Amino acid sequence: MLRRKYLFVGALTILMVAGFMATSLTSYFVARDSLASSISDQMLPLTSDNIYSEIQRDLLRPILISSVMATDTFVRDWALTGEDDADRIIAYLTEIQNEYDTITAFYVSEESRQYYHPTGVLKTVTAEDPDDIWYFRVRDMRTPFEVNVDTDTADRSRVSIFINYRVLDYQGRYIGATGVGLSVQAVTRLIDTYQQRYDRTIYFVDRQGNVTLTGRDYQGVNRLQDRAGFSPLATQILSTPSTSQDFIDPSGDHIYLNSRLVPEFDWYLIVEQRGTATEARLDSTLLRNLSLSGGIMILVLLIAHFTLRSYQRKLEDMATTDRLTGIANRHLFESIFEHIARSIKRYPRPVSLISIDIDYFKKVNDTHGHHAGDLVLQGVCTVIQENARDSDTLCRWGGEEFVMLLDNCSLEEAVKRAEIIREAVKAHKIAFGRMTISVTLSMGVTGYHVGEPLERVLSRADTALYEAKEAGRDRVITAN
Repeated sequence: MLRRKYLFVGALTILMVAGFMATSLTSYFVARDSLASSISDQMLPLTSDNIYSEIQRDLLRPILISSVMATDTFVRDWALTGEDDADRIIAYLTEIQNEYDTITAFYVSEESRQYYHPTGVLKTVTAEDPDDIWYFRVRDMRTPFEVNVDTDTADRSRVSIFINYRVLDYQGRYIGATGVGLSVQAVTRLIDTYQQRYDRTIYFVDRQGNVTLTGRDYQGVNRLQDRAGFSPLATQILSTPSTSQDFIDPSGDHIYLNSRLVPEFDWYLIVEQRGTATEARLDSTLLRNLSLSGGIMILVLLIAHFTLRSYQRKLEDMATTDRLTGIANRHLFESIFEHIARSIKRYPRPVSLISIDIDYFKKVNDTHGHHAGDLVLQGVCTVIQENARDSDTLCRWGGEEFVMLLDNCSLEEAVKRAEIIREAVKAHKIAFGRMTISVTLSMGVTGYHVGEPLERVLSRADTALYEAKEAGRDRVITAN
């Protein structure tokens, strides 16, 4: 026995060493092969999406301010009464600028074409002046506002982000444009933050490939086309809304690049990452894994029995329970049903089945998001289990649909149980942030007849469920 034990341990050791080496090396080569795909298709686009979301968030407040200005009765009444006393609108714009900490606030009148600013009347806009093209574009556009990056009329040395909002009179006629301006430094600070956080190079270019916004430490070219060997890639970047590329730069570094068009600026957001350091870390990781293999082997051999048993239990749970709700999945439910179906032939007793559906669950997802939907599913399962018997089996059949098997339960008792569950779920409040969500259930109840397959029982219960839906939801219907 002792010899056989040693043989087993020796064989297990050889297998584990071989398996560990094979797994480590395979993982290493697979990781190297998938590195480019991971960076190009996941990491860089995610960084790009995060930056874009931050930019949109920063723009929400000035857009709201501009909207309030455009609908302010003071602005409209002042413009409609002949623009008397320019000091009044200038004081108003000054108050907006100071109150909301914007770098500028403005109003341009369609009647007089005067450009009003906290410092006074800056100019009269004309269609012939290239600097005034923005105004006539805003006048003719169909949308209520635009976000535009342009030179500040009040300070020609400063590039600002403008929220240009159309002002309409009380009959919906265009009477001017108003809004506020933001410093591009806010976006620059955002670039620096993300460069430090993700260790990537981030910058913006316009439609012609000119670099327009960068972090403070940017040392690249001023035009994409001026980068050595980059002209074909620059053409592809500037001709598509979004793309991912990788290339070898003149220094031999592997560069991964993602670009996306930011429609609010009409600029491209470029995110770059050097792959050389990542690939070096991958090599270092492999060496560390191999150096630790000896100690790991000894540890694994000592706890192999307990580890295998633990993993076996986890695998059994994964194979038989729904991951989100923790209740039985189809596989386990079908096994329990087959067991009960065989048992009934020897020990006759009533068995019932309830088909359950959460009413308007899609509306919960659409209104509050999928996280709220997950909380609703978990909350409903908890309430159902609290009001079910210990012998009842609840299964998530798919999406917001559930099935409950009631062993040794008549149809009448099952209907009563279903009503108890329905009322409990209806009264339950599911916490989501600072609010609560309530849902109702539609339920179909049927009895099981000895020898019939699960599909037939489910079909009957589903038919009753559909009748409950058709009858207005939040009710229990019994199958004929």
